[in-house]
Amino acid sequence: MSAIHEQLKKQRKALGLKQEDMILRVGMARQQYQRLEAKGNPRLDTLELVAKGLKMELMLIPQENLRAVRDLLNDTMSTKGTVTPETLSDDPWQELLGNDE
Repeated sequence: MSAIHEQLKKQRKALGLKQEDMILRVGMARQQYQRLEAKGNPRLDTLELVAKGLKMELMLIPQENLRAVRDLLNDTMSTKGTVTPETLSDDPWQELLGNDE
């Protein structure tokens, strides 16, 4: 799996956005955003802000379920190109994350 800063850069480019677009979208200084993509290691609140600007969500996954989640995402992305609600069942995470509801 690639580093977070590489994933952020890849998603930004996939959305057709320039760094300047992200600066306006998330409201941070140009140098701060450039440093984030170059070196990573953002504060959690900064990472959450940038993820939302890139139409992404942060998720903590229990290690014992990591492989199942990766397989699910890989299968979904290989069939549709991106993960969309239509390609997932009503609650695909219920069993994977140990929810009994």
